[in-house]
Amino acid sequence: MALSESLVAELRQRIAPDALLTSTEDLIPYSFDGTAAMTQMPGAVVFARSAADVVAVLEFATRERIPVVTRGSGTGLSGGSLPVAGCIVLCTVRMDRILEVDRANLTMRVEPGVTTLQVSEAAAAVGLFYPPDPGSMKISTIGGNVAENSGGLRGLKYGITRNYVMGLEVILANGEVLTTGNKCVKDVAGYSLKDLFIGSEGTLGVITQVLLRLIPKPAAKKTLVATFDAMDAAAQTVSDLIAAQIIPCTLEFLDRTTIQCVEDYAKIGLPTDCEALLLMETDGHPAQVEEEAQVMEEMARRNGCREIRIARDEAEANRLASARRSAFSALARVAPTTILEDATVPRSELAHMVRFVEQIAQKYRLRIGTFGHMGDGNLHPTFLTDERNHEEMERVHAAFQDIFTEAIRIGGTITGEHGVGVAKRDFLPKFAGDAQMRVMRELRRVLDPAGILNPGKVL
Repeated sequence: MALSESLVAELRQRIAPDALLTSTEDLIPYSFDGTAAMTQMPGAVVFARSAADVVAVLEFATRERIPVVTRGSGTGLSGGSLPVAGCIVLCTVRMDRILEVDRANLTMRVEPGVTTLQVSEAAAAVGLFYPPDPGSMKISTIGGNVAENSGGLRGLKYGITRNYVMGLEVILANGEVLTTGNKCVKDVAGYSLKDLFIGSEGTLGVITQVLLRLIPKPAAKKTLVATFDAMDAAAQTVSDLIAAQIIPCTLEFLDRTTIQCVEDYAKIGLPTDCEALLLMETDGHPAQVEEEAQVMEEMARRNGCREIRIARDEAEANRLASARRSAFSALARVAPTTILEDATVPRSELAHMVRFVEQIAQKYRLRIGTFGHMGDGNLHPTFLTDERNHEEMERVHAAFQDIFTEAIRIGGTITGEHGVGVAKRDFLPKFAGDAQMRVMRELRRVLDPAGILNPGKVL
C-alpha cells in the first residue's frame, strides 16, 4: 500500500531529494530481508544520512501514525526488517562513518551503517580486535548487529554483540534523542538503558551511533579440523575440552548432510561419509596456543576421531575454516528455498538435539542439514525446500513447531542469535511466560505509545 501523494510531498520536504523511493520498481528490493518465504511491499523507503534525518522521519511518522521499519543491509533471518503494509522503511546504510577510533580507551564510535567487517578491519589497523563475527559480517551492519544482538563463530570465548557495546545514541519514536553509556569501564549510575535497546529489533528506537569496546589483538592462532563417525563423539570432545578448562575461540560443527554439501561446493577435501566435523581454533599467547592445540588434538583422538588436520599456516587455516563459513552457501545451492533456523540448548543436550532434528527430518520427509556453534549449544537446522510447494511448506512449519518445542523442553531457547522478528513471534510466549511478556509489552508501550516502530515484530 503506497503512501498518499500528500504524505509523500510532506516527507520530501523533510529529507534530501535523493533520499526517498516511492515507485513500485524501486521498492521491490526492500520488500524482503534474508528470511526465506517472506515478502511485503512498503509504502516508501527513506535513506537517512544523519540523526537529524531520523528525527525528522520519526516525528512525521508519529504524527501521522505511519509504521516505521528500520533496516540496515537486510541480512536478518527472522523477518526483523520485513516491511509492514504502508510503512516507511528507514534505511541507515548511508550512515556509514567510523567517527572515532580511540586506542587509548580501546573504543570505536561508529554510525549504524558501518559493516561488521569494516569495524573489524579498522580495529586491526591499529592493532586491536573486535571479536563478534556473524556469518554475514562482510555486509551486515553494526546497527543491525546491535538491534539483533548478533552472535558468531567466536561467541564461546569472546561473547556476542552485547558484550562489546559501551554506549548508544538512539532516536525514540517521538523524535527525542537518547544517549546512554560512555567510555567508562565502570558505570552503574541508573538503569542500564543501552542493554534495553540491544536485541530490541527496532521496536523501541532507532540506533544512530554505537560506541564499541575493542580488545588487544591475540598474538597467535591455531586451527584444527577433526572428523568423527558419530556426533556423540564430537559432542563428547567438546565436553572434555570445557571440563579441561580449554575455551577455544571457535568450536563449530557440521553434520553429514552439511559436510557433503560443503565438499561438493568448496572442494576442501573433507570425507563425505563421516557423521560430524569439528572446527576448533585457539588463540592467545603463542605458548598457550601451542599447548591448547595439543590438548584439542589429544581430546579428539581420545574420542575416536577419524582424522585430524592441523593448519600449517594462515592460508591453510582459512581454507579449513571455510568448511564452516561456507556451510550456508553450500546448502543454499541444493534447493530453491533455504530456511536457516536457529535454536540453542545446553551443551550437554546438543548431541540429543542433533539426533532429534534428524528424526524430525525423517518424520516429515524433509531434507535438513545441521551445523552451528557446538561450544555454546547453538545449532542451525537448515531446511532445503521449495516455498512454491505449499504441502511441503506445511510440513516444514510442523517441523519448526516440534524442534522449538523440544528445545524449550530440554532447557533451551527458541533463538540464540537470529532474533524473534516475525518468524518466531508465535513461539515467544511459550518460552518467555506471562510475566516476561507483560513487562516487554509495557516497556514497548511506554517508549512507543503510538505503536509505529516495527509493529508486529517480537510481540
